[in-house]
Amino acid sequence: MLLGFAVPQAGSWATPEHIVATAQRAEELGYASLWTFQRLLYPADPAGSAQPERWSPVYRSVHDPMVTLAFLAAHTTRVRLGVAVLNMPWFSPLLLAKQAATLDAVSGGRLDVGLGLGWAREEYAATGAPQDRRGERAEDFVRTLQAIWTQDVVDWTGKFSELRGVRVEPRPVQHPHPPILLGGSAEPALRRAGRLTDGWISSSGQDLTSIGSAIDVVRSGAREAGRDPAALRFVCRGAVRVREAGRAERRPLSGSYDEIRADLEVLAGQGVTETFLDLNFDSQVGTVEADAHASVRRAHELLEALAP
Repeated sequence: MLLGFAVPQAGSWATPEHIVATAQRAEELGYASLWTFQRLLYPADPAGSAQPERWSPVYRSVHDPMVTLAFLAAHTTRVRLGVAVLNMPWFSPLLLAKQAATLDAVSGGRLDVGLGLGWAREEYAATGAPQDRRGERAEDFVRTLQAIWTQDVVDWTGKFSELRGVRVEPRPVQHPHPPILLGGSAEPALRRAGRLTDGWISSSGQDLTSIGSAIDVVRSGAREAGRDPAALRFVCRGAVRVREAGRAERRPLSGSYDEIRADLEVLAGQGVTETFLDLNFDSQVGTVEADAHASVRRAHELLEALAP
């Protein structure tokens, strides 16, 4: 199983200097990838929102993921650059295709594109995105990206988009295109990942004790579509919380380094092909109130303790 790292992106520690320092240290230590995530806004009163249980304080201050990856492309040379995930309803396929192709070019072909549908009603309202037929829209979005990235002269008519006799250049560096990985936890989303894309990415709220079951559904979707399940990637967002050992009711990837290391082995045994360690979702790290310097120290300790 490959091991990656989520760069500082949320809260007080997400400064340009800290982003570069942790990314370069991860690359030096042999980590396979660097990751970002997307959040557009944060309710002034999360408790009064439509989904109060989902608005973690981590979401209050979050840098844009694609701009962050472009910044990192200039400060790294080998490590892959991934986003987990961009929410498709906030984009047009053409605009995202252009942005991603450019990022793939400036990074020398290192981009992994994670896509999802989003859950925040406030973001749907703010972007004017439709909430009906979300599954159909997701499939059309993915197929449109694939057409734009693989056709010399794009000739594509989908349910929600149309490109007729146009060129969209330059094309991505990677062939046939940058890997597309879908998020989502519902069975239709899992089957869609297996049927259409290069793999699946778990969310920060994924139950890691049963992630193997989700992977099985993705593989089943691939087989039903006549695709090879063995060719798919299964990427786990490893929301890490470093704490003292032996805590009661310890959740996976929370505890001592030895406990976290053992959890990573369990994830590999369930079929995960890559896990990226993410401290942004630790309330002691990824919030505006957290001590930025203490957060960076913890990140560097973790990078060295769990280096591949």
